[in-house]
Amino acid sequence: MDARPTSAGELGELLRTWRDRLSPIDVGLPAGDARRAAGLRREELAMLAGLSVDYVVRLEQGRARHPSAQVAASVARALQLSDAERDHLFTVAGLLPPTRREVPTHIPPGVQRLIARLGETPLGVFTASWDLLSYSPLWGALFGEPSRPATGRVNLLRSHFLGADPIMHERRIVSRSNGVDAFECSLVGDLRRVHGQYPDDRGVNTLVAELLAGSPRFAGLWACGAVGEHQSERKVVENDIVGDVELDCDVFTVAGTDLRIVVYTAAAGTPAAAALDFLRVPAVTSPTPAAT
Repeated sequence: MDARPTSAGELGELLRTWRDRLSPIDVGLPAGDARRAAGLRREELAMLAGLSVDYVVRLEQGRARHPSAQVAASVARALQLSDAERDHLFTVAGLLPPTRREVPTHIPPGVQRLIARLGETPLGVFTASWDLLSYSPLWGALFGEPSRPATGRVNLLRSHFLGADPIMHERRIVSRSNGVDAFECSLVGDLRRVHGQYPDDRGVNTLVAELLAGSPRFAGLWACGAVGEHQSERKVVENDIVGDVELDCDVFTVAGTDLRIVVYTAAAGTPAAAALDFLRVPAVTSPTPAAT
């Protein structure tokens, strides 16, 4: 059910205002000397939100007045809106804003600026249920660009247990400090904790049902009833260009949002650092992609 009807111009006016106030630097784009205005261009917003330029134009002109919740969430992230502004965008678009009983998918502006400034590091941002929301260019260079599913988002557990995204599933992480069994137990225990924390989230319930139906391995681990939290560890990542790269993988949680920031690093002067430097050259010429 729609939250309220929207006027033809209100949504478009808000989008233009928010786009005009956002510095390209804060999203990892060069400001450039040829810009006539300080804000984002429509094509830049479209790229960051994973939309077509034509659709952004129609939204701003009031010809598209009812974006889906997923599109509204992507636009809110791309424009680096606050939680209150995100909720207002949903309301003006005729949508019900997300509740506290749903897994948060909004990336706060400060975290987005941090991501933009860490663009030379392999970094991915995940929801509490391990949906991929955003990633740095070097993440894409290291792991390969994830395949966007027809519906929903790329999800780490779907990729691992169901092979839903070949790039995230096959050959990319060839060994782990604690072994694959410990990694899988950690993921499943973490998902059970999130399932208990957000019992009304349809996405989490759907994810659990799909994994139980499609993966005997997941079903067996789920039946154990273990509850935990996924931890940082050392991983060896296989890359088609530079081969095997041993990296420290650290997982940070953003307070108040349950977002996971996953960062891969290597000590200076090591072969792994040299491998990242080699991948970094073409990667940093691109802005942070949108995963949804």
